Amino acid sequence: MKKLKFFLNFEKEEKWLNDMAAKGYELTQKNFGYRFRKTKPHKTVIKIDFRQFKTREDFEDYRALFEDSGWKHIAGTKSSGTQYFKRISDEASEDIFSDSESKAGRYKRLAKMYFSLAIMYLPVFIALLYSDIFDYRALMNPKLLYFTPGLWEKTGIEFLSAFLFETPFAFMRGFAWWFFPASILLFLVFSVLSRWQYKKSMQQ
Repeated sequence: MKKLKFFLNFEKEEKWLNDMAAKGYELTQKNFGYRFRKTKPHKTVIKIDFRQFKTREDFEDYRALFEDSGWKHIAGTKSSGTQYFKRISDEASEDIFSDSESKAGRYKRLAKMYFSLAIMYLPVFIALLYSDIFDYRALMNPKLLYFTPGLWEKTGIEFLSAFLFETPFAFMRGFAWWFFPASILLFLVFSVLSRWQYKKSMQQ
């Protein structure tokens, strides 16, 4: 079973995953969504960290360290950032973090990643603004997305058929032109919210 959800709060995500396990759905994979396998309803403890690794060796050492501590890595990749662990030993600690500072640190790393993505997209967006590919005026005037000569002077069936024919192409052009500014804005918002979660966690 697949589910599409988005979280910026790791504690809420952990609770949701544990509730899903109690309903008989065990997390097996996370990429653009969550993949679960049907199993018997059971009580489990799933915890989340956020770390990205430069090498496969560092990632495997990281997984092995948690495995030795009684926590099995169940989802996440070397570069995905979000890492999911399931408690598999009764002797394991109640949490994968030893103190509030290390627990809050995952939000700090998340905020840094979102800010880096915004900075990475910014020069691409600026380059498009100064190229013939991107007409920034179309952001405020969607009519410029339609290239049919004399479209807005047509009337009746002639206008309707031409308008309906080009609208899908205009939509795709508009989506492409909006993608970068919208992405930059979202990444900055996510970065600010993650930073706020970091400060909030440090106070707990």
